[in-house]
Amino acid sequence: MIYRKTSLADAWLIDIEPRGDERGFFARTMCRDEFAAHGMATDYVQQNMSTSAQAGTLRGLHFQRAPHTEAKLVRCLRGALVDVIVDLRAGSPSYLRHEAFELTAANRRQLYVPPGFAHSFQTLADDTEVSYLVSSAYAPAAEGGLRYDDPALGIAWPLAVTAISDKDAKWPLLKASDAPIF
Repeated sequence: MIYRKTSLADAWLIDIEPRGDERGFFARTMCRDEFAAHGMATDYVQQNMSTSAQAGTLRGLHFQRAPHTEAKLVRCLRGALVDVIVDLRAGSPSYLRHEAFELTAANRRQLYVPPGFAHSFQTLADDTEVSYLVSSAYAPAAEGGLRYDDPALGIAWPLAVTAISDKDAKWPLLKASDAPIF
C-alpha cells in the first residue's frame, strides 16, 4: 500500500498496489503492521456499509465522544463520493480544519480517519456503495455531529444536497464559545 499524508494530522489517504495477471489482480487493503508503523489504529471491531440511491446524498458529519472515539477506514466500492473529515482534537495542529478526498470505485483509494475526527461524505454518482471499518462499536450515548453547512467550517460541497437525514440537517452550529469536543 502507498500511504499519503494529508494536511490533517494523523489522517492518511491510502492507495492499494494491485498485483495482476490474466485472472485480474490481488491487493492488500489493510495490514496491521504497516498501520501500526504509521500510527494508525490496528484493531477494528465492526464493518459498516451504506448505499445511496441518488447523487448529492450527504451523510454526516458524525463522530463519537470518548471513551468511544473511533478510527475509520473508508472505501467506495461502487460509484463515487467526496469524503470530508474535520479534526476535532483540541491541541491538534489541524484543529477545526477539514479536508476533502475523492474516493471512487475506479481509483480504489481508502481514507484513514483517526479517532477524534468528524466524518461525512457526499455521493457524486447514483447508486454509490461505501464500506468502512470502525475501531469502536457504535455507542448511541456518545454520538455527536456537526452541521454540514456550518459557516464556521466553510466546507464547499461539490453538489447541491439532494438527500440528508433530519438528524444530520439539524446538528448544532459551532459557536466561538463552544468548548472543544475532544
